[in-house]
Amino acid sequence: MKITVVGAGAVGATTADNIIRRELAEELVLLDIKEGVAEGKSLDMYQTAALLNFNTKPVGSTNDYEKTKGSDVVVITSGLPRKPGMTREELIGINAGIVKSVTDNILKYSPKAIIVVVSNPMDTMTYLALRESGIPKKRIIGMGGALDSARFKTYLALEMNVSPNDIHGMVIGGHGDTTMIPLTRLATYNGIPVSRFIAADKLDKVAADTMVGGATLTKLIGTSAWYAPGAATAMIVESIVRNQKRIVPCSVMLNGEYGQKDICMGVPVVIGKGGWEKIINLRLSDAEKASFAKSAEAVRNMNAALDA
Repeated sequence: MKITVVGAGAVGATTADNIIRRELAEELVLLDIKEGVAEGKSLDMYQTAALLNFNTKPVGSTNDYEKTKGSDVVVITSGLPRKPGMTREELIGINAGIVKSVTDNILKYSPKAIIVVVSNPMDTMTYLALRESGIPKKRIIGMGGALDSARFKTYLALEMNVSPNDIHGMVIGGHGDTTMIPLTRLATYNGIPVSRFIAADKLDKVAADTMVGGATLTKLIGTSAWYAPGAATAMIVESIVRNQKRIVPCSVMLNGEYGQKDICMGVPVVIGKGGWEKIINLRLSDAEKASFAKSAEAVRNMNAALDA
């Protein structure tokens, strides 16, 4: 098994670190456009092998895609964060060029790879990667819902003062502050609805905190988060590599599911060795359906900037 992570920034490097610690591959290639960064971080990670007892070999590469040849799974974290004064169209224009180039180069050397997209705006970049590559839709997965759901479960656990491991809940819709939909109605604490433990107003606050979870961290630390995004991405990769068939909210191409077509959005899917295997159809309430439709409209507006 061979895995490649494109982008050796904080998220990419943390994803790679999680993957090698879990020993999900014999070889992990970390690739970056900046000279020496991927090589340096890969060597640093490899020097922990004797301390952490893993056998995955990390290899760094400065923009040499030939080293990624034969990858089974590829994670794309490349791209720029939105900067002050930058319009949505400018961000999409820059990152679209990066993601398209990365996807083309990856498939040149690994035509059968499953691609996990992390780059933002994530739903739009997932849509772009699928549209431009022409590969089967089940081999391209957007990570966002996995991260949003982890944040949702964390805020629920904090409110209830319990372990996040006992909380089950998910976030669907677009991966954005105004487009994600925390499904509070379906969240449970060891099978018991969380509404039995949390008052309605506090449950609404949990949902609101979840939606701005990324922005909250950016404000606190001055940059985008990396620990949880890296762990969420590695979790998806693990479900693919080990064929765990976990149900994870991910951005995938919809073809009539949830009333939407020709759009990538977060919905619960089964993740296995072939990528995403099937979409789980939740029985949404009328209010949740309306929120999903509104989220889809916002994602479509974002996608429209690709052609502009």
